[in-house]
Amino acid sequence: MSDTVETAARTAPAAVIVAIDGPSGTGKSSTSKAVAAKLGLRYLDTGAQYRAITWWMLSNGVDVNDAAAVAAAAGKPDLVSGTDPSAPTITVDGLDAAQPIRTQEVTAAVSAVSAVPEVRTRLTELQRSMAAAAPQGIVVEGRDIGTTVLPDADLKIFLTASPEARAARRAGELKGKDAADLATTQAALVKRDAADSGRKTSPLAKAGDAVEVDTTELTLDQVIECVVTLVESRRSANENEEKRSTEARSA
Repeated sequence: MSDTVETAARTAPAAVIVAIDGPSGTGKSSTSKAVAAKLGLRYLDTGAQYRAITWWMLSNGVDVNDAAAVAAAAGKPDLVSGTDPSAPTITVDGLDAAQPIRTQEVTAAVSAVSAVPEVRTRLTELQRSMAAAAPQGIVVEGRDIGTTVLPDADLKIFLTASPEARAARRAGELKGKDAADLATTQAALVKRDAADSGRKTSPLAKAGDAVEVDTTELTLDQVIECVVTLVESRRSANENEEKRSTEARSA
């Protein structure tokens, strides 16, 4: 990652890098996109990148339960993520992957692929470079952003919710053949939480300096308002710090 690019991104007026972590069903994606759009920031869904690599593995006959095979193929797919919060995109080898990466087949396999160190190393490097290249700042959502990918983020937020609330939200998102009852959905979420929290490489965890927001009893609008307030406060602090630094240099 270029130091020049990183410096430019970090010192641009109002630049702020926001890390939003948490398990599935807490409202990460909806909140992150809305906050980024309201504040003129870029947006990156790192989970979509892990799903995209998983989809590529499944589509190309790679045994996702064979860590060595996944590691050997980790660098092959060409991933491109669009960071416009109003219309985020992701392509794999030039193909639109937005829909196929959301299937139950991919959901069932993504934890195994995500646990492979070579996959995480590749995507962590990509995510850091994308954050550094966002002139006005970026909202990055995932499971290890505040702890591993962007440990120096200006603001770290960890969203939580009860398993019941998360299952209800996720079940409501699934349609057609992927639809599932609440009990099945909740069991799948708990299983993935255990896999993601227990993996050796970059597990799902709350950063020590993250602000925890429990979304169980909050509407989406309330969560968005809460996070926007936190980001605006951090951005204002950044601007004041930059102003003081500029004044000190010119004194």
